[in-house]
Amino acid sequence: MYLKQFRTGGDRNFGYLVADEKSKQAFVVDPSNNPAMIVDDAREQGFTIRYVFCTHGHYDHVNGNEEIARLTGIIPLLYGSVCPETDIRVQDGVVFPLGNLEVQIIHTPGHTPDSICLYAGDALFTGDTLFVGKVGGTDLGLQAEEEYRSLHEKLMALPENVRVFPGHDYGTASQSTIGEEKKTNPFLLQPDLDAFIGLKRNWAAYKKAHGIQ
Repeated sequence: MYLKQFRTGGDRNFGYLVADEKSKQAFVVDPSNNPAMIVDDAREQGFTIRYVFCTHGHYDHVNGNEEIARLTGIIPLLYGSVCPETDIRVQDGVVFPLGNLEVQIIHTPGHTPDSICLYAGDALFTGDTLFVGKVGGTDLGLQAEEEYRSLHEKLMALPENVRVFPGHDYGTASQSTIGEEKKTNPFLLQPDLDAFIGLKRNWAAYKKAHGIQ
């Protein structure tokens, strides 16, 4: 599996190109700010982009959609979209075929109601749901509760060797693993929902006390 992480600009945004190297079929995740960078790399590698996914509908993740559609002819897919090629709707648990790979959709509401993560091979693209050492921003009510459930019931249920690739370079590194996040991410170490929300409420003080940027 070919996987390349791109710094697309904006607010330390990451975009991704993933391909099945045998079939040369590829998909793109969050081609914000600089879609041409990703499309050019796909062409250099001889890949055909089959899907473009956005992990959620915030402007900083979808502002490249018109450009990548123009460059590739592929309409970017968000949660609830129907892929015109496969007639598959982007919803929890569905799988998009990609040569010898599969791309599984994991609906992870919290940061936004439409947040999704994409699971292909041993890689998980987490958008703004999970960063390295941090989690996505929410309110301190229903959004936080939904994010807590998404993290623990869905993402932390994946194998520990699954690699984590976030939507921004916000955390302590540009990538991680599920196992590493379980051991070190302070939000995932909280014993219950109340403690999770408490850390969100006091995150600024926690960061200062622990020297986190």
